[in-house]
Amino acid sequence: MVKVPRMLKDKVALITGSTSGIGLGVANALAAQGCRIVLNGLGDAGKIEQVRAGLAARHGVDVRYDGADLMDPDAIAGLVVGAVEAFGGIDILVNNAGIQHTAPVEDFPAPTWDAIIALMLSAPFHLIRQIVPGMKARNWGRIINISSVHGLVASIDKAAYVSAKHGLMGLTKVVALETARTGVTCNAINPGFVRTELIERQIQDRAAVLGVSEEEALNALLGEKQPSRQFVTVEQLGQVAVFLCSDAASQITGIPVPVDGGWTAQ
Repeated sequence: MVKVPRMLKDKVALITGSTSGIGLGVANALAAQGCRIVLNGLGDAGKIEQVRAGLAARHGVDVRYDGADLMDPDAIAGLVVGAVEAFGGIDILVNNAGIQHTAPVEDFPAPTWDAIIALMLSAPFHLIRQIVPGMKARNWGRIINISSVHGLVASIDKAAYVSAKHGLMGLTKVVALETARTGVTCNAINPGFVRTELIERQIQDRAAVLGVSEEEALNALLGEKQPSRQFVTVEQLGQVAVFLCSDAASQITGIPVPVDGGWTAQ
């Protein structure tokens, strides 16, 4: 059997919010292509170590974990320094970490607004700002911002989330223009509904409020927004990220890539 070379062998990918969900799906896909991985996220220490060790063993790549608090710019600087010291540089940055809170704007807690903006807009800025110089020096880099359909359209009761994701789209475009002649690209992936823990909680809450089964709540949720009536999978999003890191995508920069079952086509 001919062994197919792995497209991203020895590249280094830093992925935030990667101990579960979409981030872990992206980490798995990039590791399968030979990337060395820096995981970052929250969770039980023992479970995170299982994830780290499993990823390394499954794909035969080096994987490290850094639990840096992305709300703290100094901690972000330490995350970047640690990754560079461990692996020599960062070739791929995936900004994925996120949180959610829903409430009408007049009831939206100001501290929660600040936290969502800090994690989902300011943290990507701080990471990009510190990592881009190294990418430029190596004449190669891929920045992938995991946005959302809510970076393109709005929904009620999500003022902070929608604002952060729209802001992230603006950041994506500016960085793409500033790096357009450097071998660095910056794009966004804009998922629709993905069946992660975040969505599971929304389904449970909706079922409780409406007094229906979780299956009925799930179908209603998809029916309102996602014409395919199917969830996007983390594996699909991982493969989109791999494509954006490929040579085929070297002239794709500054764009949203909706993966949303037709949501934004409406």
